[in-house]
Amino acid sequence: MPELKQLCAGHAPAVLAFELANRAYFAASISDRGDDFFHRFADRYDALLAEQEAGTCAFYVLVAEDGSVLGRFNLVDIEDHTAELGYRVAQHVAGRGVATGTVRELCRLAAARHGLRTLRAATAHQNAASQRVLAKAGFVPVGPADPAHLGGKRGTWYQRDLALP
Repeated sequence: MPELKQLCAGHAPAVLAFELANRAYFAASISDRGDDFFHRFADRYDALLAEQEAGTCAFYVLVAEDGSVLGRFNLVDIEDHTAELGYRVAQHVAGRGVATGTVRELCRLAAARHGLRTLRAATAHQNAASQRVLAKAGFVPVGPADPAHLGGKRGTWYQRDLALP
C-alpha cells in the first residue's frame, strides 16, 4: 500500500526518476519545469530540503511498496496558518483516486502536524482533473488565479478551511 512520507534526502533518486518518467505527461496540463530543473536537480532538491527545515514549506512524496514515487504533494509558502497546496501524480496511477485520497490525507496532516487552518490551490481552467480532485477533497472555488501563477494560463483559486484536531 502506498505511503505518504515527508520528503527526505534519501528520496532524491526516486523523485528524479518520477519527474523524468512523467515529464511529458505533466507538461500537457501544467508548465514544464524546463531542462535546467533536471540539470540542476541536486541543487534544487537541497534547496527544497532547506526550505522544509526552515518551516516555510512541507514537501511530501507518495511512495509505492517498491520505493518508487507515485506522487508529490507540497505545502508551500506556509505563513499565518495558511499554505498553498501543489501536487502531481504519476500518469500510470492518474484517474484512480490516488490524488484525491492523498490530498485528503495531506489536509489532515496540514492541520495536525503543521498547524495550518487554510489551504489554497490554483488550477488552470483546462485542468479538469485537478478541479475534480480539489472539489472531492473539500476545496471550493474562491476567485480567479493570476495567469502568471499558472504558467500563463487562466485559472481559479480553490480554498479549504481545515478543522483543527
